[in-house]
Amino acid sequence: MNPNNSGVETIDDKQFYQLGSHLLHSIEVALEAADDALDLDLDVERQGGNVINIRFKDKSVIVVNTQPPLHEIWVAAKAGGFHYRWAGTYASPLWVDYKTGRELLSDLTQFVSAQAGQPVVLGLH
Repeated sequence: MNPNNSGVETIDDKQFYQLGSHLLHSIEVALEAADDALDLDLDVERQGGNVINIRFKDKSVIVVNTQPPLHEIWVAAKAGGFHYRWAGTYASPLWVDYKTGRELLSDLTQFVSAQAGQPVVLGLH
């Protein structure tokens, strides 16, 4: 546990890699399910193991990638660039943007919906 925030479990490099890999895989699965359900015509491509490129019909792109040295998840979308830090526990994973305080899944759902031009719900497992 992190003594500065008793609700957050600290993570080391190996744990970040595991959590980040699981998160990226979960995002891919959720996007594919949303694409199948809503016919969004997404192109979801994994690049280099730690980057997901999400291409939309209008040729716009959202990029989600891990930043291992910083233990952060970065998202680049039309709305801007966002950096998320681990703020959870293994039982309740949570990535929070350190500037806005917003949660990654909530933001990503909003970004995907905006760029897809329709409401999209992403459920991560």
